[in-house]
Amino acid sequence: QVRLVESGGGLVQAGGSLRLSCIASGSLAAFDFIDWYRQAPGKQRELVATISGLDFTTYADSVKGRFTVSRDNAENTVYLQMTSLKPDDTALYYCGGDDRVRGPGTQVTVSS
Repeated sequence: QVRLVESGGGLVQAGGSLRLSCIASGSLAAFDFIDWYRQAPGKQRELVATISGLDFTTYADSVKGRFTVSRDNAENTVYLQMTSLKPDDTALYYCGGDDRVRGPGTQVTVSS
């Protein structure tokens, strides 16, 4: 089974940028969709962005215009470029493949 692992999280000031990576242990072709989720303490999980195998993308309203999801099939990696970050973006971010595989997550903390 292909596994997923995230990287790229960290501490950033409001207005800053981060790029998260979701690295697959095998081919991304194993998944029809790769989703980026986030969950903050005391809040429900939020679907942030999705990219399909044909590069169709969707975004949550809360991140539209600020976040961009992309994929590099040669590197078996899906990226989440985050710009204009806000303190409300603070959460554990993780990627999931077809709702059957997910990574452990990477923490993003945005200071005001």
